[in-house]
Amino acid sequence: MLRPRIRHLTALAVALWTSGCALIATADPNALWKIVDHQCVPAARASGRPGFCTSVDLQKRYAILKDINGNTQFLLIPTDRVTGIESPSVLDADAPDYWADAWAARQYVGSRIGLTFPPNQLGLEINSAYRRSQQQLHIHMDCMHDSVIKDLARFATVEPGQWHWTTLDGNRYRVMRVLSLTGADDPFRIVARDRQGSDAMAQQTILVTGAGPTDKDGWLVVNSGPELDDGSGSAEPLLDHACEIGMHR
Repeated sequence: MLRPRIRHLTALAVALWTSGCALIATADPNALWKIVDHQCVPAARASGRPGFCTSVDLQKRYAILKDINGNTQFLLIPTDRVTGIESPSVLDADAPDYWADAWAARQYVGSRIGLTFPPNQLGLEINSAYRRSQQQLHIHMDCMHDSVIKDLARFATVEPGQWHWTTLDGNRYRVMRVLSLTGADDPFRIVARDRQGSDAMAQQTILVTGAGPTDKDGWLVVNSGPELDDGSGSAEPLLDHACEIGMHR
């Protein structure tokens, strides 16, 4: 049973989240963690139900939560305390496959509007430490802007494992096609190869999307950071939280 103070904090975090309060980060940068750790996980352990979350996987150590912004946006949030992209634990050999798990849960995006999207129309994204509102790792899951989908189409068949440069939404990014999202191809590990250490990783943003219209095409890992000329610490603008591509189908 939750202690009274924990129950109070959980209720506050849930109230802030469900209210759509734009100042949630100012109010409590640990709100996501409190929702998952104090509400969703205990509910899953007690009853097998996810509580305020959409789903909780205790074995794989993550929860899926509907975001307050946009009709189709969801978040994957670890059930372990992991601050963000700069956390060394995401590179551990036995770290959960957060990106693969988020990709496996992508159907929640389309389910909000009764559609199934091809892989290259959906994106997973994580912000740098300097462009996020919450101090708990969370991967955004949503539709992508049609212009970004078209810009990335030229990388659908490039040789896997090599970086290619492009400009998206006015910012400089590098793009790598991969055939897996686990092991050596985990996007955290790919970026960390030449952005070594917590300080360097803290500046990075990563977006993952399907390389083509089927899973057989693989995935694109899209990366940027402020150390680049015209780089960005957030790839979230490449996602379309209004999901306009869904409105035109």
